[in-house]
Amino acid sequence: MYPHDELTRLAAHKAVLRRTITRQRVECAAAAARALRPLELLDRVMTLVRRFSPLALMAAVPVGLAIQRTAFPRLKLLGFLSRWGPPLFTAVRSLRTRRA
Repeated sequence: MYPHDELTRLAAHKAVLRRTITRQRVECAAAAARALRPLELLDRVMTLVRRFSPLALMAAVPVGLAIQRTAFPRLKLLGFLSRWGPPLFTAVRSLRTRRA
């Protein structure tokens, strides 16, 4: 049906196309890895924050009160936040979970 030379030429063209596709796939994967590097760093930071968040919440109030007493002795904002912060935090978190 096809002459032998035509099939040989098509096979060579197919081999070139396969090499080109393979090279482009490798280049695309490398470009995607470079583009996603900042997101990978952000993911690592978020994992670290989630790991220490229970400890941070327990330590935040005493540390905040100590800072408020030394740096701003007349400012009562931290007292207000320590009183109303947990209910507000719970309300905001419940709103976020309802939307998701």
